[in-house]
Amino acid sequence: MFAQTPNNQPSEFWVHDLSPFIIQFSENFGIRWYGLAYVLGFLAAYWLLAYYYKKGRSPWDADQRATAFWAIFIGVVLGGRLGYMLLYDLHSFFRNPLIVFRIWEGGMASHGGFVGCLLAGLWFTRRTRTPFLKTADIFCTLPLPGIFLGRIANFINGELWGKVTDVPWAVIFPSPSNPLPLSPRHPSQLYEAALEGLLLCLYTQIRFWTGKPEKRAEGQLCGELFLAYALVRILGETFREPDASLILGLSRGIFYSLFLAVGGIAMIFWARQLAGKTLN
Repeated sequence: MFAQTPNNQPSEFWVHDLSPFIIQFSENFGIRWYGLAYVLGFLAAYWLLAYYYKKGRSPWDADQRATAFWAIFIGVVLGGRLGYMLLYDLHSFFRNPLIVFRIWEGGMASHGGFVGCLLAGLWFTRRTRTPFLKTADIFCTLPLPGIFLGRIANFINGELWGKVTDVPWAVIFPSPSNPLPLSPRHPSQLYEAALEGLLLCLYTQIRFWTGKPEKRAEGQLCGELFLAYALVRILGETFREPDASLILGLSRGIFYSLFLAVGGIAMIFWARQLAGKTLN
């Protein structure tokens, strides 16, 4: 299909025509790619917990891993959903607070998911009497496969697309909110999948497995992830069409990432001060 580029030059771009359903039973009901992404993401998190224990990098036995898994599950889902309502759709939340439980309608915020996972870690440390910073370093590595798969699902759903562009790999996302003539846009969901999911997953795994655990300040890896996520999210947001009103001229993804970056720096400083060690 041919479309007009921002320079009004004709060019051929792929028109997004992927279905959000794997299996569709009715107009709005079926098995969705987005749901499968969450299932596979949580299975990956559980597998990582078991593998860490097998390799001596985690102290949690099978019962404790099950407790950790459900804590993360609840923290990520509730944190992500509540974060979306508070950070991106506060008006709807005030109008009907029960809308937060309509998870099937979509709407999850990664920043809220991080906060939910952190709170789950706090609860888990009290339950198992594991040092919080040690728990944070393990917990922070677990959601990243799910973030990667979730961004892929965003692309399949044709949502959260990027800004208008004429790069050869631009995609046309047919939508009432994508004005005619249909504009080719950055597939920013794939950029974010690579940055927020794949790149950070590789980074945290390399940091997690290299060097001796006793020589690394506990909590530093979690702080590094918060800072790194903020940086790659800000980079990704430069290609993404804002999906909510701006704050101080910034997209909400950039604005909230600034706080995450400050939190990450503070956590690194705190971890190193407690350990009295230099970065390995």
